Amino acid sequence: AAEAAGFDRVFVMDHFYQLPGIGAPHEPMFECYSLLSAIAQHTDTVRLSALVTGNTYRHPTLLAKTVTALDHVSGGRATLGIGAGWFELEHDSLGYEFGTFTDRFEKLEEALQIVIPMLRGENVSLSGTHYQVANAINSPAPISDIPIMIGGSGEKKTLRMVAQYADESNLSSGTIEEIPRKLDALAAHCENLGRDRSEIKVTKLVMCHVAPTIEEAEADLQAMADTKGFSDEIMDMIKAIFIYGDPDSVGEKLQALMDTGLDGLTINLPFNGHNTDRIGLLGEVAHAVM
Repeated sequence: AAEAAGFDRVFVMDHFYQLPGIGAPHEPMFECYSLLSAIAQHTDTVRLSALVTGNTYRHPTLLAKTVTALDHVSGGRATLGIGAGWFELEHDSLGYEFGTFTDRFEKLEEALQIVIPMLRGENVSLSGTHYQVANAINSPAPISDIPIMIGGSGEKKTLRMVAQYADESNLSSGTIEEIPRKLDALAAHCENLGRDRSEIKVTKLVMCHVAPTIEEAEADLQAMADTKGFSDEIMDMIKAIFIYGDPDSVGEKLQALMDTGLDGLTINLPFNGHNTDRIGLLGEVAHAVM
């Protein structure tokens, strides 16, 4: 449905539990790269990626092999989306080392120094604090030049790594008022590193809830609230946080985001995206904005 609606990429979040506010840990959740490989067999044009890979869940060499396999089975449509990892309950419950904030960002940078060269066909050796590899080989090489997207909004660590290593940045949090400051922070990192800022595409993750009319949007949300047992307070929070409403109101808010200087939007429909008509409608709204 997303491909038919004209979206250029389909993402799956890299988690093993549903996220707080969306679902409980016991509710179903597939491993993302297995799912992306399956989606590859039912699509033709959309690029495929995790939004974003939790670096803490896989050794970098395994991740390079996994993304390469996705690139092959999709006919060259893989993107590597990656971030430091954040869901502590998931780590503690399933036995993944969580560590400190600093640990996770150190691991991410070392992982990038391994994964990116492997995806570019290079043999890699690294004796790092967290990872050690010796002449790591990735054969077969990917069949496309896989874009690297780093997810996150931190202006000091994340955006510096975007400037140094990535082709794309996905801002995962922050208000519309904060976007220009984050774009300026990225530009400053690029200048410090001698990188052309225009080489990097910046998108923003947006939570949406759209339907043909306000009444239908309300009905969609109420149906999910009845299933999930949402309180009135949660319902009000969703309406306040999400870009919510009919096509005109949603389109206006998406346009305001694009006017901040973003290169694109990554849009999530967590409460009515299972209705493929809503995906098609969102495609129409997004293309009017883009």
